Amino acid sequence: MTDAYIYDAARTPRGKGRADGSLHEVTSVALSARLLDAIRMRNGLQGHAVEDVIWGNVTQVKEQGGCLARSAVLASGLDESIPGLSINRFCASGMEAVNLAANQIMAGAGQAYIAGGVEMMSRVPMGSDGAAIAVDPDLTFPTYFVPQGISADLIATEYGFSREDADRLAVESQRRAAQAWAEDRFAKSIVPVLDQNGLTILAHDEYLRPGTSLEDLARLKPAFKDMGEMMPGFDKVAMLKYPHLDHIDHIHHAGNSSGIVDGAAAVLIGNAEFGKAHGLKPRARIRATAKIGTDPTIMLTGPVPVTQKILKDSGLAIADIDLFEVNEAFASVVLRFMQAFEVDAGRVNVNGGAIALGHPLGATGAIIIGTLLDELERQDKTLGLATLCIASGMGAATIIERL
Repeated sequence: MTDAYIYDAARTPRGKGRADGSLHEVTSVALSARLLDAIRMRNGLQGHAVEDVIWGNVTQVKEQGGCLARSAVLASGLDESIPGLSINRFCASGMEAVNLAANQIMAGAGQAYIAGGVEMMSRVPMGSDGAAIAVDPDLTFPTYFVPQGISADLIATEYGFSREDADRLAVESQRRAAQAWAEDRFAKSIVPVLDQNGLTILAHDEYLRPGTSLEDLARLKPAFKDMGEMMPGFDKVAMLKYPHLDHIDHIHHAGNSSGIVDGAAAVLIGNAEFGKAHGLKPRARIRATAKIGTDPTIMLTGPVPVTQKILKDSGLAIADIDLFEVNEAFASVVLRFMQAFEVDAGRVNVNGGAIALGHPLGATGAIIIGTLLDELERQDKTLGLATLCIASGMGAATIIERL
């Protein structure tokens, strides 16, 4: 099979996902086009340089509907002969876009792709698409559906993580993210967002809360306790699936859960011939990709079985991986991953994660692949694994090898 290489990775800063966030004035199409143009100009792409643009976004309604990928191509400076494909694997949409592009290259279906994603959570609110998994009783009842926050607290209860464990991880995420920005570790990938006059709208992740302490977090109320305990009570639904539990320990709150933000990310993937034709040097090789389905009630444990799967498929062991990016959807997700694999916390999310920087749903998977590559280069390491939990019970993973 043909090798698939990463030639470039870029992202926008993440803006607060509220009406007063810096990116709220920018449409999903415009932000996506900004990233596509950055990839085009940074790599000198002209004409039909790539086979397709594969773009992830989760809430595919209103401005994020109607094959946003093709709209973004037409709004950018890319040639109109390049099509576009919008995909949705919930929180892993950006990663799945990258993995799908890589696997098509490996199979010989085109020499290059731009893959990534976008989510403008301040403009198109999460859940506004009315997804059946959350609202259709014919589906929710037999699957014992509960909201993600209840699932995160269920993980904490099932695997023994305390509120202090989660808060310590959150404080460390803030500290690492602040240090990463102070040391310009994101500089290679960040594409500032400009207005039509060329003035900077946002050049820095704005959700970050440096200086957050355990004392600060201790004052926050559990975010999902009321919805869990109120009648009919999602806690009771979860315990029907997990009858050995007699309660759900509600440890998550706004400070140890991922932030709602706006943002986009893009990755340029191609084979060796593409690099030679365009005078580009590959930065990494995509060694393996994987996806898996898991229990939809606890929902967010996917990073564990999908990592087991990708390691088996690639013939690698957990000890072979130098660095990990595990999306911080909730603190318990990362705590469970480190517990399952006995991974040193110093190798996981070394530049902070979504608790500190935010989680633009359709873009995060591509963001963490780019962050992982930048950090492998900075530390002169070789192998990295990125993984995410996914709504409704799935997991996705990518292993990259720095060149």
